[in-house]
Amino acid sequence: MNRDQLQGSWKTFTGTLLQRWGALAGDPTAFDNGMRDRLDGRIQEQRGAAKRNSDRQLAAFMRRNRYWWDLSRH
Repeated sequence: MNRDQLQGSWKTFTGTLLQRWGALAGDPTAFDNGMRDRLDGRIQEQRGAAKRNSDRQLAAFMRRNRYWWDLSRH
């Protein structure tokens, strides 16, 4: 496991905590930020990519799939 994978694992963990805190506190912004951090961390962890590269990949995904959560748009 290299340093980038370890950082991705940590980001996944903290994203999970932030997401649970958002759900507990009823804060949708914290919940969404936690979900984004978890996804970013998993990309970084699985690919061993640098943080900058994983952020770029996640931003490209979000641009391509702007309404990925809304199944009624398809």
